[in-house]
Amino acid sequence: MKHKLIILGVIALGLTMRPAVAQSKIWPADKANTWYQEHKWLTGANYIPANAINQLEMWQSETFDPATIDKELGWAQRIGFNTMRVFLHSVAWKVDPTGFKKRVDQFLTIAEKHHIQPMFVFFDDCWAKTPAPGVQPAPKPGVHNSGWVQDPGQPASTDPGNFPQLEKYVKDVLTTFAHDRRILLWDLYNEPGNSGKKDASLALLSKVFEWAWAVRPDQPVSAGLWSWELEKLNAYQLANSDVITYHDYEELPWHQRVVELLKANGRPLICTEYMARTRNSRFSTILPMLKREKVGAINWGFVEGKTNTIYAWDTPIPDGSQPIEWFHDIFRKDGTPYRQDEVDLIKKLNGAD
Repeated sequence: MKHKLIILGVIALGLTMRPAVAQSKIWPADKANTWYQEHKWLTGANYIPANAINQLEMWQSETFDPATIDKELGWAQRIGFNTMRVFLHSVAWKVDPTGFKKRVDQFLTIAEKHHIQPMFVFFDDCWAKTPAPGVQPAPKPGVHNSGWVQDPGQPASTDPGNFPQLEKYVKDVLTTFAHDRRILLWDLYNEPGNSGKKDASLALLSKVFEWAWAVRPDQPVSAGLWSWELEKLNAYQLANSDVITYHDYEELPWHQRVVELLKANGRPLICTEYMARTRNSRFSTILPMLKREKVGAINWGFVEGKTNTIYAWDTPIPDGSQPIEWFHDIFRKDGTPYRQDEVDLIKKLNGAD
């Protein structure tokens, strides 16, 4: 991301563009702040099991792996994490709605055992364009997220003919878990406009908010800012999120400025993606700042695995050898830390020493 003065305009739009249709559905700022104050400082990671290459491999019945999830969330509990950001997938629901919801419930039971209150993500504009059920591809050696899939896909996400089925999915899941205290928050759409879609994602983004408002779960709903150039999308997301979420992979001075500017909205802030070591977004610099500013902190990547997120977005290593420095992730496959000093810092800031 390139942070420009455009963010000032985005924030101003967010403060003034609360549509009348949504006004009664969006939490007042005081309710959002009261909700946030009822929680400990929120820290965690974007989570997918080491043995899943994408959201479908995580959630499909043939490859859903509660034992691995239990083991890995135990590592998260050990370092004091109290939330995890987890991507769902509409294709897994479409194949087996009842079974899918049972697996989500099972995941929540495991998470609660480890004192973790996850947030769930519905749609996603990142990576492969055409998700399909069944056996998922093997990882490409040394390639970051070589098998991750969009939801609902491309061009599916911009075809209104798909919206009725997607509406059923969102409303079914939200209605089932609308009053479930084990869930922290609903992240309705990851990085809308990515993969070259830009403003074409606004139609689905606005629909998923409308579907969420129709259910109006007990948990807050949000969609995170991620690219300051997408003015229309950013303005809509700011204007309609109960809690402001955002992504930032830049070094400390820029990230600090973004926090200061976003606070102008008067709502709680949760950074739902950060920490890219080779871009100098590090636990040692960013995490203390986020705690000081009372901003929730959810880094990308938890355990080294099939997603290959130890490799940078734009720096593949075709022979699959280890990078000089990991891009994301905290733990190796056996549960040992990649960097003990980082784990020690996380534990200290979380009061888990």
